Amino acid sequence: MREYLLTLCITAAVTYLLTGPVRKFAIVAGAMPEIRARDVHREPTPRLGGIAMFFGLCAGLLVADHLTNLSTVFEKSNEPRALLSGAALIWLIGVLDDKFEIDALIKLGGQMIAAGVMVMQGLTILWLPIPGVGTVAITPWQGTLLTVALVVITINAVNFVDGLDGLAAGMVCIASLAFFMYAYRVWYGYGIEEAAPATLFATILIGMCVGFLPHNMHPARIFMGDSGSMLIGLVLAASAISITGQIDPDRLNLFSGSERNTVHQMVPAYIPLLMPLTIIAVPAADLVLAIVRRTWRGQSPFAADRGHLHHRLLEIGHSHSRAVLIMYFWSALIAFGALAYSVNSASMWIVLGVVFLSFIGLVLLLLPRFTPRTPRWAEAFVPPRYRRRRAVAEPTATIPQSASAETAADATGTRSGEEPRTPVAAGAAHVNGATAIGSRSRLLDRRKAGTSR
Repeated sequence: MREYLLTLCITAAVTYLLTGPVRKFAIVAGAMPEIRARDVHREPTPRLGGIAMFFGLCAGLLVADHLTNLSTVFEKSNEPRALLSGAALIWLIGVLDDKFEIDALIKLGGQMIAAGVMVMQGLTILWLPIPGVGTVAITPWQGTLLTVALVVITINAVNFVDGLDGLAAGMVCIASLAFFMYAYRVWYGYGIEEAAPATLFATILIGMCVGFLPHNMHPARIFMGDSGSMLIGLVLAASAISITGQIDPDRLNLFSGSERNTVHQMVPAYIPLLMPLTIIAVPAADLVLAIVRRTWRGQSPFAADRGHLHHRLLEIGHSHSRAVLIMYFWSALIAFGALAYSVNSASMWIVLGVVFLSFIGLVLLLLPRFTPRTPRWAEAFVPPRYRRRRAVAEPTATIPQSASAETAADATGTRSGEEPRTPVAAGAAHVNGATAIGSRSRLLDRRKAGTSR
């Protein structure tokens, strides 16, 4: 576990430290597209955050290759090299799209090629656990088609949900954390070494998301762009394919009886891993709804619009931060609910807990205008919108002459030796959003105060 933590910390640190320079590079390179009709942000924001995430991936793999226990993953399996090859290709396509806005069909073809590169190097599905039947071996062509389909669907699901600050990175981080816990349990709990690559991939993916999130939380200073969203989608899909299609469920020996009964009872554990869409069910649902909505209107499935789930949360009255937290909540509920059910599928308490938390999630969806208030002793630690409003004292009947003169001077913005300031309407050009009275020269104020800077 210590080596996993070290790999995670190195990946997160490299991603975090490189995001700042990448942001400056994106601004210089002109990777700041104009605000579109479907965008939520108000100001042009640089993209190309996936560059930092890709180098974080490379750093994590490099560190793991030099650690005592994790180095065996590179010696006994070719999957880390397969992941790096596919990730490099999909990252390059994403960088070009962030800069030049390439066609959607070209991106789709690039995603298929990246998945094919991983299949050629051994990262593919070999067999499937089917309920009521058992472990079914599939042909190489069937495994290739299924692997490519899972990779493409997962990449586009993550790409579609990347519409709010910190949304995609946070949801993938939650799914990766649940995935790591399952893969680690399979490897160290049951001694199955085939689960080691998936555990390493999940660890590195968590580090990539954790390192990028501080720069991407609302208000975001940089977006990951397609170079980042497609990258983390591919890594998540590769993790699920690695552990699902290459581990025989009968080796777990969790249940007595035949292999058929074993697979049938292991469905709660294997369905979330066989279909990554169950782990990231919220982005997957968003993807399906978007395709149905656009084709119903006679549009292309790749035509962008403002009908995604996060857009709907904003339309019903939720704030930006609350919409992101609600999406986090549902992702964590589904991912960790499936994880808990895979550990003990016979426990009724797990089912009741998931139902209760689902009820809480529905209540949060129906309360868009509810603003929680914190106790007065904790108001200094929360944003101003969560603080209680203090009562404003009424003006006294008699005001001294000197005080009234100062009040009038403050109201008009005029004091001795200063020019009167005319209020500027909000929304005018060159207006500060906080004061709406126009820009002021700080240099002049510093010279008056006797400073040289």
